[in-house]
Amino acid sequence: MKKGILCIVFIMFCLHLNAQKRVDVIIVGGGAGGTSAAIQAARMGIEVQLLEKTTWLGGMLTSAGVSAIDGNHQMPSGIWGEFREKLYAHYGGPKAVATGWVSHTLFEPSVGNAILQSMTHFPNLEITYEADYTRVKKQGAQWVVEYKKKGKTHTTQAAILIDATETGELLPLVGADFRLGMDSKEDTGEKEAPKQSNTIVQDLTYVVILKDVGDSKHNKGLVKKPKNYTLGDYACACKREGGEMFGSVTDCQQMLNYGKLPNKKYMINWPNCGNDFFVDWPNMNKKEQEDALQRAKAFTQGFVYYIQNELGFKNLRLVKEFPTKDNFPMIPYHREGRRVKGKVTLTVNHLESPYDFNFYKTGIAVGDYPIDHHHNKNPEAPEIDFINIKVPSYSIPLGSLIPEKTENFLVADKNISVSNIVNGTTRLQPVVLGIGQAAGAIAAVAIKDQINTSEVSIRKVQQALLDHNAYLMPFVDVTPSDHAFQAIQRTAASGILKGFGVPYKWANETWFYPERKVSEFELKTGLLELYPNLKTEPASGKMVTPDFLVNLLGKIDKTISLETVKEVWQSKGITRAFSPKAKLNRRELSLILDHLLQPFQRELDFEGKLKK
Repeated sequence: MKKGILCIVFIMFCLHLNAQKRVDVIIVGGGAGGTSAAIQAARMGIEVQLLEKTTWLGGMLTSAGVSAIDGNHQMPSGIWGEFREKLYAHYGGPKAVATGWVSHTLFEPSVGNAILQSMTHFPNLEITYEADYTRVKKQGAQWVVEYKKKGKTHTTQAAILIDATETGELLPLVGADFRLGMDSKEDTGEKEAPKQSNTIVQDLTYVVILKDVGDSKHNKGLVKKPKNYTLGDYACACKREGGEMFGSVTDCQQMLNYGKLPNKKYMINWPNCGNDFFVDWPNMNKKEQEDALQRAKAFTQGFVYYIQNELGFKNLRLVKEFPTKDNFPMIPYHREGRRVKGKVTLTVNHLESPYDFNFYKTGIAVGDYPIDHHHNKNPEAPEIDFINIKVPSYSIPLGSLIPEKTENFLVADKNISVSNIVNGTTRLQPVVLGIGQAAGAIAAVAIKDQINTSEVSIRKVQQALLDHNAYLMPFVDVTPSDHAFQAIQRTAASGILKGFGVPYKWANETWFYPERKVSEFELKTGLLELYPNLKTEPASGKMVTPDFLVNLLGKIDKTISLETVKEVWQSKGITRAFSPKAKLNRRELSLILDHLLQPFQRELDFEGKLKK
């Protein structure tokens, strides 16, 4: 009898083991980064499972209602560019989504979710909605994630785990070192940082979507006055002094038009005496956090009440944009969370002077938004003049997605290894989509090469991203439609030809100037790190010609001849007639150098230095 019972127990145990799902990569969080990571990894042919608490994809893009894209308008990189094209197709082109003045691209959250879901149809990608993870642990070389769905517990085992949660929830659970709140000057070396570190995070926001229903006599969609409503909290909402970047706000309709969406809808996400709300969640337990989020929601309700009753916009009503009973978004908009301590940490110093460091060479995503922090609702936050921190557009280094110590664990949202100040620009939607895409590529390369994530070839990951039209370098004047796009990206990411950065309003820039001619000295200087033997070669301020190129490159490879350069010239689509004396521009030179030197064959470490 005992033997029979033991057999049954053993069989049940085996069945339990067999029931445990196995994939290559499991992603926790179906926000902007997690969705993008899942798409990229699945496209590269590996088995992926994505766990999402809600019934939507997109996180801050959709489930939190922040459906006005901040930044990267001139850099439609990778999955962000694909998503935007689908928005254009849905609404009828770029002008149809340029409805509000905060962004060039505004859309209804429900439409954004539908588009993202349409982009995730892969046989090797399983998306599990309404999945609440309950346990994360390491079992040998594998990650094991337990989660609940409809009351039942499920388990998935994976080689690689990706934290794509909005606040870096998994970091403390897996034992990864992380930062939280404001760094000190001593922590980061940033002169702009406060003297002392603290755990203060940015204000969060419960966004809402209102719709103009016209002159309606019914009260459906009018909100009730919440408890603790104070008129003074919102009294200055329609007035804002102008500045170098933001511009002045002089009336209430202008304030509302900030987040005007297609189809007569309005995104209410207003920082000036609006619905930002400080929640000190790092120092709260779960119950305290839930209570504080309810107060944040009530504060937004108060702002809507103010708009409808004090300002007289009773034509603007809460609509059924989200699958929630109260018509509020499913989640709040968290601007900031835990930030992993990665192989490298991106600081303001790197953004201000990218070419003084080598991080840019390991770039895997790009951003152009200025550093923007929200601390208006917390008088305890140290004063930092974020507006006057001037940086050009930038590249995010691959090492910021890989923890310093925790192996085969990646981050893919606002939780990358950056300083608190830099988080004020890397937190924006297109950047996070790019971060997620890069995390998916890192995971896929590691699985395919059967190595740990810390051992991946940076150049191989970068090439995978280029093959999917992602930007490594933030050049506004060279798009993926340019036949030299990949060559220029590889040449620039190798340090051979550099861009020119310009801090500019709400869309910082870096220009490549593909038509500009290149001097002999500029080319030689760019090649020196790769080929130090060129140091003694003469190079003047004259423009580079095929004749000079053959003479210089001949010191690297003796087989390179004028005929070789001519063959590349013709095969790479350079349309003007070949001449040994032709003055080469940066596009032509990139095409030729990329083909002859194959710069991505030279591997880098996480610091961007050449591996020996």
